[in-house]
Amino acid sequence: EIRMFDMTDNKEIGGYFEMEELPGEEYYPDLLRLNLGRTALLYLLKQRGCREIFLPHYLCDSVIGACRDSGIKISFYSVNDALEPGIEELPNGAWCYLVNYYGQLTDDRILFYQEKYQRIIMDQTHAFYQRPLPHVDTIYSPRKFFGLPDGAYLAADLPPAEELPPDYSAGRMEHILGRYEKGGNAYYQVMLKNAETFHTEKIRRMSRLTRNLLRGIDYSRCAEKRNENYSALDSFLGSCNPLPFRKPSVPMCYPFYAEHGPEIRKQLALEKIYVPVYWKNVADEMPADSTEYRYAANILPLPCDQRYTPADMERVASAVLRLCGRTL
Repeated sequence: EIRMFDMTDNKEIGGYFEMEELPGEEYYPDLLRLNLGRTALLYLLKQRGCREIFLPHYLCDSVIGACRDSGIKISFYSVNDALEPGIEELPNGAWCYLVNYYGQLTDDRILFYQEKYQRIIMDQTHAFYQRPLPHVDTIYSPRKFFGLPDGAYLAADLPPAEELPPDYSAGRMEHILGRYEKGGNAYYQVMLKNAETFHTEKIRRMSRLTRNLLRGIDYSRCAEKRNENYSALDSFLGSCNPLPFRKPSVPMCYPFYAEHGPEIRKQLALEKIYVPVYWKNVADEMPADSTEYRYAANILPLPCDQRYTPADMERVASAVLRLCGRTL
């Protein structure tokens, strides 16, 4: 006996093959999945009914732009040399946006600020592996740790965001696939053009493609390689690194402070060692004697991720020290 099927079912059967469903599990399978860190923040602000937020001066312009787009009142605060906030108390009903710069805030410090300010939003862009704490709204941007086109996680006591339309990521994969086969230089402009589109993206659910890619990552191996490479860099550079920072459980990068950071970045790029600026808008806008300016301009976030080996780290350290007038 042959069953009757609904003829309106438009599922495709046959034809060429698409990407396989990857085995494994996401690192955060139970969190809300959004398309970008920026839109995750917008979604959270809307759900919380936030009318005023305190942002650090030391912050990327995409977060500032997202808050402006939401129409809420924005106030700014400074951070000290240890990258902790200089706010004594928040006005009634206001929220504090805390960035875990370079993974420097321990769980205990986050809980301290949650108790102090009551209403905080944790930005864990620099600390993907640091798990969310109960009742602390937390945003993760996994593409800063892995080869992904987009995607964000939101830890918040909110219902699932299933009413949101899905995002689609296939059109954002060119620079990732291109670098895999040809290297970063050939697709750098494509990457920049892709990133520019994020400023106007609507709030959507994480795409099926990005979620599939997240299931295929070996998170334990990546963490092990990052820690190994961080330790290698620290063995070469630690004695001449003046930053008062601690090693996080799993690092995003190795932050090294060097006077004349912008010039050193340019020289490193000539040797195919690419070191980003966190964040250019801060260096452009803040006073030259501020912590924010000094850190944005002169901290070199040296790559130590899972793509590399301790031998690669020795090459990076040797170049940095030579450009600083020192040797290994």
